[in-house]
Amino acid sequence: MLTIEKLNVDLASNRILRDVSAQFDDARTIGIVGRNGAGKTTLLRSIMGLVKARSGSIRFDDRELIDLPGHVRAELNFGYAPEDRVIFPTMSVEQNLRLPCEVQGQSAQEITERLQTVLKVVPQIEPMLARSGSALSGGQGKMVALGRAIMVGTRVLMLDEPFQGLAPKLSQEYALALGRLKELQPDLCVVITESNVKLLGSIPDQIWTIERGSLTLNT
Repeated sequence: MLTIEKLNVDLASNRILRDVSAQFDDARTIGIVGRNGAGKTTLLRSIMGLVKARSGSIRFDDRELIDLPGHVRAELNFGYAPEDRVIFPTMSVEQNLRLPCEVQGQSAQEITERLQTVLKVVPQIEPMLARSGSALSGGQGKMVALGRAIMVGTRVLMLDEPFQGLAPKLSQEYALALGRLKELQPDLCVVITESNVKLLGSIPDQIWTIERGSLTLNT
């Protein structure tokens, strides 16, 4: 599945990830827990190809990704919801959802079918489809960012601190959405980062801890 070996990443001449090695399998939900600045976001961005690795290997189904740009990794069905959501404010929610599939050249029918799947997983989005991205609250933006990541993330879905800042009701709705997603796509690999392990509850099948850029599996 997704195999990381001795991954090192520097940002602004500082070592952020240190010899990170891990294997994330199909049909697993992985929690990555660490304090702010531990390297959680950098790890996800490295997997997505948004930051360049200094050394190491990232393989997906035995294909080396380390030198592939981010858009190629997205075409391999990687979905990514960043912590800051990045919803385009001048586009409608529906346009935000459709955009990554359109960029990949998927047909209108394929995109519509995928959108219907997203609305089954996150039904809270449907009443917001015509709303401007600028009209969303922070919590609504996180739900839309989840939906957008699901649009293309049919093999690997990466969520960066999705529960941070969510009201309890929205946190519960987000967790229920992930449960529905796993029912619809049981082979999906989901990777979730959080600073507070309690926010993840019973969602992960496996938890890793990241500290000062080093990743260890909790046993």
